[in-house]
Amino acid sequence: MDLFKTISDKFWDRDVWLPPNVTWADFKPNDKYVYADHRHLLFPLPLAVVMLLLRFAFEKYWLAPIGISLGIKNKKAKKAPPNDILEKAHQSKEKLKHKQITGLAKQLDWPERKVERWLRVRRSQDKPTTLVKFCENSWRCTYYILSFSFGIFVLWDKPWLWDIKQCWVGYPLQQSLSDDVWWYYMISLSFYYSLCISQFFDVKRKDFWQMFIHHIATVTLMSLSWVCNLYRAGTLVLVVHDCADIFLDAAKMAKYASFQKVCDILLGVFTVLWIVTRIGIYPFWIIYSTSVTAPAMVAVFPAYYIFNSLLILLLVLHVIWTYLILRVVYNSILMGQMEKDIRSSSSEELSESSGGSQSLKD
Repeated sequence: MDLFKTISDKFWDRDVWLPPNVTWADFKPNDKYVYADHRHLLFPLPLAVVMLLLRFAFEKYWLAPIGISLGIKNKKAKKAPPNDILEKAHQSKEKLKHKQITGLAKQLDWPERKVERWLRVRRSQDKPTTLVKFCENSWRCTYYILSFSFGIFVLWDKPWLWDIKQCWVGYPLQQSLSDDVWWYYMISLSFYYSLCISQFFDVKRKDFWQMFIHHIATVTLMSLSWVCNLYRAGTLVLVVHDCADIFLDAAKMAKYASFQKVCDILLGVFTVLWIVTRIGIYPFWIIYSTSVTAPAMVAVFPAYYIFNSLLILLLVLHVIWTYLILRVVYNSILMGQMEKDIRSSSSEELSESSGGSQSLKD
């Protein structure tokens, strides 16, 4: 017990987590102010499991029937005949060179074209059906619509939505946590926890690790902001990020349902919103406030620098994705329609698409 207490005291060192001259005792509940409690960060863990179960039921009993009614097929690709030698080559996950295919053809006494055809069929066999992909994107689109709407509802009467300096006025002891902000944080955290889990069995995409880093950074950022009572800035980050993602997933849904014109319109809306929110509002409003305004109004501390560094990490990911988005939009304009996906694709489709672009048929 003494060792545990020593480690705990060292970890929760106030010099790391709190501004100068502020102690943990200052955050005891009182009649005037309600403060964030780090122990509440355990709530999103069981909520994430509930959210995964809710997603499963929602996709199976609601989204899948909707997809089928729109004519989206759930047909599995044709299976390749069993072949231990070729199966081993397929499982290597390496892109086979012509010399390797020639070797396999000689080993099996097959024509090279037959080997290539078997491998192509086997790769298609692992791809999820269009209906599965439609349901996945529909779930995320539904969540982002509800989350963004709830975020606007929660923040509409909050002074820091209209004047970001209010994030730092009275920080940290003269800022009271309301119930609606508490729920907004807990639900958002549970969703990102669920994404960290579901990403390993969802459709595999080229930017798997970038997205995983994004989810981990988001969870860490939210948890850190909660512990340090920086939740005002955290709520602004959440509402800015949810906006554009609605239209990305909606565009994919339209593509899977063969509504090409709707897909193109949604893609255009998404691109504009993405640039405005992720490359405009996020760095020049939020990060500017946390990097320039906040240090002039409050005493910064080690955990605050970590918080701000994670905000900048997310910005770096945004810049990378913006480059991919603009490249895909440019290619789409040249092709006359949106046949390439933005920011995500299955790894197999990426390798088969020209110029490294990503197919919206992911």
